Amino acid sequence: MSKEKGNVLVLGNSGVGKSTLINSVFGEEVAKTGWGTTGTTPTITVYESKKVNFRLIDTMGFEPTIRRKYKAVREVQKWCKARAKDDLPDNDINAIWFCVDGTARKLFVDTIDMLLKATSMWKKTPIIVVITKSYSNTDRQANIMMVKEAFSKSKRSECVKAIIPVVAQTYEINDSTYVAPEGISELIDKTNEVLPEGIREAEKIIQDFKLSRKRALAHSVVGTATAAGVTVGAVPNIPIADGVILTAVESTLIKSIASIYGVKSDDKSKEMFDTLIAAGTAGAAAKAIISAFKLIPGINVAASVLNAVVAGSIVAALGEGCLYIFEQISLGKKSVSDIEWIKKVIEEKISPELIKKLENALKNISDTSSKGEIVGQIMKAVFGK
Repeated sequence: MSKEKGNVLVLGNSGVGKSTLINSVFGEEVAKTGWGTTGTTPTITVYESKKVNFRLIDTMGFEPTIRRKYKAVREVQKWCKARAKDDLPDNDINAIWFCVDGTARKLFVDTIDMLLKATSMWKKTPIIVVITKSYSNTDRQANIMMVKEAFSKSKRSECVKAIIPVVAQTYEINDSTYVAPEGISELIDKTNEVLPEGIREAEKIIQDFKLSRKRALAHSVVGTATAAGVTVGAVPNIPIADGVILTAVESTLIKSIASIYGVKSDDKSKEMFDTLIAAGTAGAAAKAIISAFKLIPGINVAASVLNAVVAGSIVAALGEGCLYIFEQISLGKKSVSDIEWIKKVIEEKISPELIKKLENALKNISDTSSKGEIVGQIMKAVFGK
């Protein structure tokens, strides 16, 4: 491993989502994830990225069974002692992510006890409590209070530097409902902040890294929203010319991307949000695509498939526009009050060139195409990949 990087130890119960979290923060599928009755990380694994100045050390999950209860604790203790023998600054543990399952709604004393035992060599190391799978705003607040109460009785309570609710990846509830990624940028910021000054990454590098992660997370949201649009459009006997049927999908899309970029929905931004929703339902985005598809000669797909493509294309084009708009606002280059610029951006996204690409995408779609295949063709046309 290269020198002069921070080391972040990632701990928590099996199934809490440590590996998924690591992949989301680094933006690479470095850690194995999966479902099952035991954890997916069989031993301690160190991951690092060229883009950021800290490593993430994935550990075996704490298991609930009596026989295996402290196996992970012993593994971490053994690993930490072995590194400490080298007596190198680069071998220190500089921060701890303690991952708590937000859907469990309980944090037992013995889980904290396992955390303290596993990290007994690092009694003064900063702890960031990461509440994973934090899908509900109401639950987030309750979980934060739960963590605060649990650690208030701990000897290491002063080491807890932040409690951050996180959704590591876009979480689909059903075909048309999802929860967008949450808290990743804040976690990156706080992790860098608690690292020793000599290791801490320069602000510009962290900002650039966070921006790249925001783009990727927003892109994943557009893909999920496009799939939801395809589902809505494919419903028989619904006139796709009535773009209002996509309002719920588009409203969630817009708010999700805004949240990723830290753009708040408040009185100042209300007109902007209303403008974006109107653009996708009755404005340039919907009308241009609907009209263009009506004029395409020789379409060889069923009406339901065509409607699915039209609906998905409207959502994807709007998503691409929102991604650009909210990024510019987050960078301070534009304001939520720049309504005419916002309208212009959305109109430019529905260019003749894009419509031509969507026409070509139809050639690769048939009545037997799956929803995933349709979404893939639309995303390729809109984003070029």
